[in-house]
Amino acid sequence: MAEQIIVNKNLSDEEIYKTIIPQIENLINADDALISSFANFTAALKEAFDKISWIGFYFLKDNKLVLGPFQGKIACTEIELGKGVCGTSALKKETIIVENVNEFPGHIVCDSESKSEIVIPLLKDNNVIGVLDLDSYEYSAFNEIDKIYLENLCNLLMKKIRLNQLHNLIV
Repeated sequence: MAEQIIVNKNLSDEEIYKTIIPQIENLINADDALISSFANFTAALKEAFDKISWIGFYFLKDNKLVLGPFQGKIACTEIELGKGVCGTSALKKETIIVENVNEFPGHIVCDSESKSEIVIPLLKDNNVIGVLDLDSYEYSAFNEIDKIYLENLCNLLMKKIRLNQLHNLIV
């Protein structure tokens, strides 16, 4: 079955989120292969927002974040907890918005063209299982609207997936 995201890019970011949330919800099916749900999740958001240069998941394994499904240029494959924006977000269990990545202490450069970033921790039963990372080639590309809707989307994703499948994804 062919899937398609329908987005009017002339809308505000908030209106785009409101339009794509039900579409993304329909893409996530607990009976599908978990990697498919994560891959379609990133593809849908990348397609919806021109400001996103890179989007992907990192999953916690052996106290490191390991690269999962993503859209964009090649990426760092492992990030230590507490290092960079992703590792800091995972360690603190909180979303981090960085308006200028060059000003973030210890920022890990995977794409030298990235200017701003937002990272949302993936929490299941208050345990971090990974992060969703979004980069942009624009400064200050992400804001509170992104934070609210991306956190809601990540919460939706975490409710719909079966955690035991995640282990098989990152072995």
